[in-house]
Amino acid sequence: MYCKKLLIAFMGLAFFGANAQKRIPQVEQLLEKMTIEEKIGQLNLLTPGGGVATGAVVSENVEAKIKAGEVGGLFGVAGPEKVRVAQELAVNQSRLGIPLLIGSDVIHGYRTVYPIPLGLSSSWDMELVRKAAQMAAKEATADGINWNFSPMVDIARDPRWGRMAEGAGEDPYLGSKIAEAMVKGYQGSDLSAANTMLACVKHFALYGASQAGRDYNTVDMGKIKMFNQYLPPYHAAIDAGAVSVMTSFNDVDGVPATGNKWLLTDLLRDRWGFDGFVVSDYTSLNEMVAHGLGDLQAVSTLALKAGLDMDMVGEGFLTTLKQSLDEGKVTEEDITNACRRVLEAKYISGLFDDPYRYLDTKRPERDILTQEHRELARKLAARSFVLLKNEKGILPIRTNKKIALIGPLAHSRENMLGTWAPTGDLSLAVTILEGLKNVAPNSSIKYTKGANISDDPGFAKRVNVFGPRIAIDERTPEDMLQEAVDVANTSDVIVAVVGEATEMSGESSSRTDISIPESQKKLIRALVETGKPVALVLMSGRPLTIPEEFELPVAILQVWHPGVEAGNAIADVLFGNYNPSGKLTATWPRNVGQIPIYHSVKTTGRPGPKDGTFEKFKTNYLDVPNAPLLPFGYGLSYTTFEYSNLKLNKNEIRQGEGIAAKVTVTNTGNYDGEEVVQLYLRDVVRSITPPRRELKGFHKIPLKKGESKEVTITLAPNDLKFYNSQLEFVSEAGKFEVFVGTNSDAQLSETFTLK
Repeated sequence: MYCKKLLIAFMGLAFFGANAQKRIPQVEQLLEKMTIEEKIGQLNLLTPGGGVATGAVVSENVEAKIKAGEVGGLFGVAGPEKVRVAQELAVNQSRLGIPLLIGSDVIHGYRTVYPIPLGLSSSWDMELVRKAAQMAAKEATADGINWNFSPMVDIARDPRWGRMAEGAGEDPYLGSKIAEAMVKGYQGSDLSAANTMLACVKHFALYGASQAGRDYNTVDMGKIKMFNQYLPPYHAAIDAGAVSVMTSFNDVDGVPATGNKWLLTDLLRDRWGFDGFVVSDYTSLNEMVAHGLGDLQAVSTLALKAGLDMDMVGEGFLTTLKQSLDEGKVTEEDITNACRRVLEAKYISGLFDDPYRYLDTKRPERDILTQEHRELARKLAARSFVLLKNEKGILPIRTNKKIALIGPLAHSRENMLGTWAPTGDLSLAVTILEGLKNVAPNSSIKYTKGANISDDPGFAKRVNVFGPRIAIDERTPEDMLQEAVDVANTSDVIVAVVGEATEMSGESSSRTDISIPESQKKLIRALVETGKPVALVLMSGRPLTIPEEFELPVAILQVWHPGVEAGNAIADVLFGNYNPSGKLTATWPRNVGQIPIYHSVKTTGRPGPKDGTFEKFKTNYLDVPNAPLLPFGYGLSYTTFEYSNLKLNKNEIRQGEGIAAKVTVTNTGNYDGEEVVQLYLRDVVRSITPPRRELKGFHKIPLKKGESKEVTITLAPNDLKFYNSQLEFVSEAGKFEVFVGTNSDAQLSETFTLK
């Protein structure tokens, strides 16, 4: 058995990683036995319901279809006993006994929910990201799941788009590193092991560039921008060995991704060498009818010929492919190739060897929501927080202070986990009130709500689709506000927990106004007017527009939605038990009029003044500077860091050579801390217009108070390359500028020349 496991793991990694055209003999033998109907059945992914749906359709007659060999996989079912029932139907009651893939959306943890992905990315700690995915895989597989619809690696530069919460932000380099870490965390080194699961990279492709920030909307993008700015994280996930890919809802060059042959075959398979399987998103195949590409039979044919292997929920393949085969619109080879790829994934998962390998009834109690996992979730959360401002050193708070804890999110258990946490248990989440009491049990803490998240019942109804996230109090806003002011006046320091409810971001949660709701703005103003020190704890699933709040004399700690250990982690940081080290992975605009805004913007022929002043006939605004409120890579600490002595090991290199940058970083403040040292590169002259600068390296380091370290970041030859107008991946001779510092506005610089 051990040797067989090694063989399976080796074959899986070699097959998918190198695009070798080798075939698995057991799969080929099975294909010879299958009828065309059974092959089509393997292309059908259904949900019996019961989970959180992302569409209006729930599959019918699932049991009968499994017995008939018409189902390749299920999602929305979990638990060893429940999954065993489904697996036994497939193995014991279908003609060929082919086991099922069991999928789920495990986006940021399973039962042990950790911070939303945008928050997790703000840690800039790839080993922690890998461990987070590994923990999620361990828990999900203990509940019978062997396939995960994650990671989401879409680049997002428009925070109006709610699904920015599910990704790693705006940058292709950082996004690629996170994609790689997550795939390796989910899949491990042995895909047939009972604690690893297949990763599914999504949403392929360009979904994060939906026009107007509106979910499911069209995307309009040229190929140079695609290749240089949006495609790298998908490519990195494929290179890391991801076994499956999910298509996106949007179109690419006018053709919906689910039926786009250039995307799924020419690029993904032929150019990138992917030989895993491709699944549609929830009914995205059927939705090509609404896109205007024909009826269900026509779009199903289009999708199969394009390279789609599995149809999620819509049953277009199941109900039309046989007719299309009979009419000569598809070939049996088309169907067989798709079926083969699905079966190969099942084989490398070890399901043919043991269909029940993920169904040990002892594992849930042993492997899910353990103390070890909760401790990791707490650690991940604390390291995801970003200190945006710390007026007069309000933070950290001394435990002997009288604390007024105020705000609609301060004791709101249903808003701790964040969007897309369908497998989490809201009742287990630690609120901020509970966390403060846990971490500082002898502190004097008075709590009051102070305001509703929003006073608008219509808005609250739209947000509360999955249960109450915005609760509108029976008291009047004026009464709540007065009570908050009264409590604040008896305190030494105010902690105000404000921001977005969990479902104010996420799927189908686009917003045109991404400021803090007015009900909470009034609360913040009133608390500041008391004259007491105010620390804002800001929760959101996206960058917000906070120019008014940023100008107030407050501290601001951005905590995203931190997960099951939210309150404990927030208290750890507020009281200084952990010094915040997070850095923003998406630029924060001054207002929505600056969107899209991101750090690697191209310079123009009429650049605006660097000091932010207005100059006629330059690229600037009449009303605000070009610069964002907060740049990419930004994040403060309770201590301070100084950068000095930037040096390159060479001032001239040849093609194929790397170059190393060294910089000295000193902790000049009064606390031990961690700093993310960031390196940006500018290609001064090249054949297509270059970005202002691009992230090309980073290193997170701990530094004790007063300590200095020399940090080396090495640029590999590929870091100097880009896709030119012929979509060739090249580096061109000329001058390069290197910038190193604490965020994307790093000032220390050196130059070198590529011969």
